Amino acid sequence: MFNRRQILQSMATLPLLSACALPRQGSARNYTPSGMPLRRVNVSDDRVIRTIAGLRPYRPSGFVVRAERMNDKVVIHNYGHGGGGITLSWGTSHLAMELATQTQHRRCAVLGSGATGLSAARLMQNAGWEVAIYSKDLPPNTTSNVAGGQWSPTSVYSEDSVTPAFLAQFESAMRHSYRYYQNLVGPKYGVRWISNYMILSGDSGTDFLSDTYPGMYPQRLRLAPSDHPFPANNILHIDTMLAEPAVYLPQMMDDFQIAGGKIVVKEFRDRSEVLQLDEPVIINCTGLGSRELFNDNELIPIKGQLTFLLPQEEVDYIIIGNSGLYMFPRSDGILLGGTYERNNWDTTPDPQATRRIIDGHRAFFNAMEDPWA
Repeated sequence: MFNRRQILQSMATLPLLSACALPRQGSARNYTPSGMPLRRVNVSDDRVIRTIAGLRPYRPSGFVVRAERMNDKVVIHNYGHGGGGITLSWGTSHLAMELATQTQHRRCAVLGSGATGLSAARLMQNAGWEVAIYSKDLPPNTTSNVAGGQWSPTSVYSEDSVTPAFLAQFESAMRHSYRYYQNLVGPKYGVRWISNYMILSGDSGTDFLSDTYPGMYPQRLRLAPSDHPFPANNILHIDTMLAEPAVYLPQMMDDFQIAGGKIVVKEFRDRSEVLQLDEPVIINCTGLGSRELFNDNELIPIKGQLTFLLPQEEVDYIIIGNSGLYMFPRSDGILLGGTYERNNWDTTPDPQATRRIIDGHRAFFNAMEDPWA
């Protein structure tokens, strides 16, 4: 006869025995450092579900977070994040919140409902403010919806155009955002940790961001060809978070409205219309719209184009640097990207760019080792 303790001990060993009985395909090179299988992406024209293009709001001297008095209003700018809009949104919005709370007011308007506008609005609500969002477009029709969502602030500034003061602000925003996003990891917000494989040029290639801020890029490992299944010689592995805009942005909208926020669909033709708002504090998160509304001629678009394949649940890692291409696996499809066109305002996808993206990824993944295929 078995007693209850013996039965429970026996049951506890069952998952372990079952797992040991399953054959392990390939070798350690076929798994991420966290133990996830590295499966091949199935790239073919008949798996394409959509191709889209969006415009990153870029300033060579970096994003703007500052306050200024305009008539009887305090305008706090929070725009120009380049390719780091989703990544830095909570961080720059935290800096904007600090400026807002230095005033005597408790009511503000937020211009824009992308990732930056929504995070700014939520932080102001958390600080006890009454908040209204004014935006000409709402998710899923914002710039943030046309973004990969990987947590890493790439193409934010030009190294020869920034000041030490900006770099200090950049690091502060990055650290704040890194911490805020960790609180959102899970299916509710569509944020998860994921392995990144970065293909570096040459044997001594480096990655500036993870080299400079290693504490925000865990499981940072240099991999030799024998350590991975990809057709590349020099690879850096890091872990980052991945936010899926189609999940993240609607949930942020819900949170804002549940907390009593007001949303007004409105397009401002000029600055005078902005300054007619009732709210005494205005947080400007208009992205490229700041070029006309606030006369920022340094602000330019950088066009990025994405092609999506049918989802593959078994693919759970990111590839970056394959001849300028990148792949992010999301629940709404396998995202293939790889364009960076300065000062191009056209959001029409370019068929030649589409062809280059698909063919480049197909060649790469066809050459990848996949013992399960």
